[in-house]
Amino acid sequence: MNFHVLTLFPEMILQGLATSITGRAMDKGLISVNTVNIRDFSEDRHNHVDDTPYGGGAGMVMQAEPIFKAYGYLANHIKMTNESNDSYKKPRVIYVTPQGSVFNQGIAEEFSEEEELIFLCGHYEGIDERVLEMIVTDHISIGDYVLTGGELPAMVMIDAISRLIPGVLNNEVSSEFESLQDNLLEYPQYTRPEIFMGKRVPEVLLSGHHANIEAWRREQSILRTYERRPDLLEKADLSENEREYLTRLIFQKNYDVY
Repeated sequence: MNFHVLTLFPEMILQGLATSITGRAMDKGLISVNTVNIRDFSEDRHNHVDDTPYGGGAGMVMQAEPIFKAYGYLANHIKMTNESNDSYKKPRVIYVTPQGSVFNQGIAEEFSEEEELIFLCGHYEGIDERVLEMIVTDHISIGDYVLTGGELPAMVMIDAISRLIPGVLNNEVSSEFESLQDNLLEYPQYTRPEIFMGKRVPEVLLSGHHANIEAWRREQSILRTYERRPDLLEKADLSENEREYLTRLIFQKNYDVY
């Protein structure tokens, strides 16, 4: 899979993704990360890419023209690279913005099906709306807060998407059973020693009985989700027995309150 990032800070993207799992995936050729410096497409002799907003207000706004030219250069490069690919389609362009849909595992899975993805990283008070209307296909946020620029959110999303690419994780089943799978948080994990500061590993995990272990883990996922992210349970895929278990949890909590 090929990731492309339109940014003012290409070194931030490349250095941030060159380590750990994404770095190894790049070395193996499983993913590629290409950056395009928007500032290189400025017509200003000082390479300025921002100006004051029409209508007044604090801060500066990124200009449409350098971004449009940078995108055009990148889109042409991607198209030429895929000339022999009969299934080639125009890449999705993801604008990283707190005004977008909140990124989640489902969106990561959807994006992982793409061959090419372009991320547009904004700065200052934002980007001229006209170029967004012309090139952006997806407005995505990583949370309801404001950051200095779009580079960190872009790296977060690239990391999450990369984990779903076949071969990226050493353990091929890892991506199937991570936190937020089926809208449930992951169950508690334990390793050696069996006893740490008086706290024991749950007996069921030492039993070797795989069916019991899986049942315990599933219940723990439901319990943890109920305690920490109850909003996820509305979309969780639960069996009838699991819904009865959840009902008992809710009843017990209400009973404890009174």
